[in-house]
Amino acid sequence: MVDKSEKFRWLVRLGFAARGLVYLLIGYLALSAAGGDKGPSGAFNWLQDAPLGEPVLYLAALGLVAYALYRLCSLVFDVDNHGTGGKGVAQRIGHGASGVAHLLLAWTAFQYARGGEQPGSGSGAEEAAGSLLTFSFGSLLLGLIGLGFAAAAAMQAKSAVTGSFMHRIAGDAPSFARPVGRAGHAARAVVFAIIAWSLVRSAWFADTAQVKTLGEAVQSLADNGTVYTLVAIGLLLFGVFSLAIARYRIVPDIDRSTLKPALR
Repeated sequence: MVDKSEKFRWLVRLGFAARGLVYLLIGYLALSAAGGDKGPSGAFNWLQDAPLGEPVLYLAALGLVAYALYRLCSLVFDVDNHGTGGKGVAQRIGHGASGVAHLLLAWTAFQYARGGEQPGSGSGAEEAAGSLLTFSFGSLLLGLIGLGFAAAAAMQAKSAVTGSFMHRIAGDAPSFARPVGRAGHAARAVVFAIIAWSLVRSAWFADTAQVKTLGEAVQSLADNGTVYTLVAIGLLLFGVFSLAIARYRIVPDIDRSTLKPALR
């Protein structure tokens, strides 16, 4: 008998809401005239100085942990029922990578919530890439990560064109969810492609200075005004989309005895 886990569903919804808040702020910061990091660290820094910033940051950290665990459950337990075929496995691996990335993001949010000063976003990425390159197969691994981002970019682009993300959203979702979601996925496709290229170049030339974070990928478009503005608006819209589907995302029930989704 399937156990309807309300706690599980609410944690997942909190996770999508936290993701939405981060992207909403990234888009806002990219469109604003203010300097500084245009990525997640910039968003957390903005929250740190905002009224009620500390409790919001703690909630964001909790939500990002919940989202990360949901994505990791997709990898290990296939809670979204992608299956064991080639395409399904690729999607599950992508979700696993997303889970790890959001765990790191949650830790950053937690550090900001505690009032700690954070290093520049680029330095952390370069240090991580540099550490990876010290291993025998470090360049290969870094290149594979870059190819993973390239695959993610392709999947985001496909979702933007087809609107396939709506398959896991309830039918009574607002009508704006599809166009807003398509714009958001298109913007993420551009940003992921830039990150992918930076990682592949870094692996090829063994130069960690080539690595770009999400914020740096956005900022790299600044010289192309129209594209930069469209991507910034798209990221902001992805935040709106994520906040909306926090309510309407279809979250499967989980059987505690088997950890399998109810939709099977």
